[in-house]
Amino acid sequence: QLYFRESGGGSVFPGGSLRLSCAASGFSFNTHTLYWYRQAPGKEREWIATITSPSQSKSYAPSVNGRFAISRDNARQMVYLQMNNLKPEDTAVYYCTDEDNWGQGTQVTVSS
Repeated sequence: QLYFRESGGGSVFPGGSLRLSCAASGFSFNTHTLYWYRQAPGKEREWIATITSPSQSKSYAPSVNGRFAISRDNARQMVYLQMNNLKPEDTAVYYCTDEDNWGQGTQVTVSS
């Protein structure tokens, strides 16, 4: 069964850090490019990071470049998003995806 399951969200103060995890299964994980997206209240879903495989080439949206880092562990079929120096505008539900299939997301709230 194909799935994406995100975890690791929570509430943090501005300047804080979180590490999101995503467990995936049911497809050829090692050969798929994977993504993180987010959706803030009242806004459209926004792409924030991509990681290819096997080269693990990475790219980021300008809004998170230099603060967020995407990574993957093909042996464990996991994708990660390390988020540093979080800002209130990073508040959103975060999703990992292959752009065809989506998980339920994990909520990140940044507030003082």
